[in-house]
Amino acid sequence: MNQQTKSHGLVQAPTPVGTTPGYMPGFANDFETEALPGALPQGMNSPQKCNYGLYGEQLSGTAFTANPPERTWTYRIRPSVKHSARYTKIDLPYWKSAPHVDPDVISLGQYRWDPVPHTDEGLTWLTGMRTMTTAGDVNTQVGMASHIYLVTESMKDAYFYSADSELLVVPQEGRLRFATELGIIDLEPKEIAIIPRGLVYRVEVLDGPARGFVCENYGQKFELPGRGPIGANALANPRDFKAPVAAFEDREVPSKLTIKWCGQFHETEIGQSPLDVVAWHGNYAPYKYDLSTYCPVGAILFDHPDPSIFTVLTAPSGHPGTANIDFVLFRERWMVAEDTFRPPWYHKNIMSELMGNIYGQYDAKPQGFVPGGMSLHNMMLPHGPDKNAFEGASNADLGPEKLDNTMSFMFETRFPQHLTGFAANEAPLQDDYIDCWDSLEKKFDGTPGKK
Repeated sequence: MNQQTKSHGLVQAPTPVGTTPGYMPGFANDFETEALPGALPQGMNSPQKCNYGLYGEQLSGTAFTANPPERTWTYRIRPSVKHSARYTKIDLPYWKSAPHVDPDVISLGQYRWDPVPHTDEGLTWLTGMRTMTTAGDVNTQVGMASHIYLVTESMKDAYFYSADSELLVVPQEGRLRFATELGIIDLEPKEIAIIPRGLVYRVEVLDGPARGFVCENYGQKFELPGRGPIGANALANPRDFKAPVAAFEDREVPSKLTIKWCGQFHETEIGQSPLDVVAWHGNYAPYKYDLSTYCPVGAILFDHPDPSIFTVLTAPSGHPGTANIDFVLFRERWMVAEDTFRPPWYHKNIMSELMGNIYGQYDAKPQGFVPGGMSLHNMMLPHGPDKNAFEGASNADLGPEKLDNTMSFMFETRFPQHLTGFAANEAPLQDDYIDCWDSLEKKFDGTPGKK
């Protein structure tokens, strides 16, 4: 069990017994892992001298006095101060942060986009990020931004971390590898990953071109929602989340590190790879999750519950019951409710809803909302099924029905989402989307008891 394996330049820890290769199961667990035997101190965090000549260093995701604290102790070849030098401000013009309000863009409306197309341009994780909406304020650490990523090239001796935010990554096409300080995460469609604030990583293309969605969370980190009367089971189970085992690079090569800090990007040049953590323990770590393991619940007699029953992860605000962000999943499921309008009903909401389609058809919008596409229904703007969906659901034979081959999601926030110039002028906006409700008819005739 002490033999190490090499993977894409990283030395990786032995596979823990009973887990998927390279990962440890559990959500927000206190993990421990080492890529070399004896690299992890036992019984203490900060010994006078660490084995192998390593440096002990703590990465904190909360204030020291937070209860419980979110922190990870790392044992690395060099302390992080050796992976930092003088910084130069750089521009990544398509990656925006809140507050970002373009005076020439109208964010008030119901919007939908076709997939952002690939181009012949070589794009990395940084240069291929395209911000669609922003909400809140990155400086006061509330709100979010939503992005589309287009990636065709691996980052070569280049690394990144965000001091502003954790990133929720939702692939739609292609496969990526996130080589992080704490280990390796391979990611493909029907999976998601969370990359914590402050964690250094490099993104490599395993199968491209790659396209997907990103929710950039400025606020409190994502957590599992409270299940309330649902009880202990269903929804997203903690054991299905996977954190990587320790992996490290010992490479003396000129490298670049880019940092996102208060909405601005800065670059520094260093002489080695910063992915040099040989062992770590703690509860502040990246992880991945297979969306096909999400167990939806729903009505089994009548009526259509709120979409909040499909919440996978939630980022709390200071307002109980009102999230900074909810990540909601609409996947394959059975519909059985009697005498019930089964698709999402017409509504307007204090929350603003940005949706993305991973594959298949969404039941409330069977036409036009295609895989890779997005829609935005901003706060307190009415929306709901188009005429075909309404008529079909109103007149359907209500036997048990399987919604199959479908997976869409929603980034929902309590803040209004402001469109960027890219979303309004460059992304493939469906100008006629608002017209999908034009053909809805007046059915009222005042006859008692008529349906």
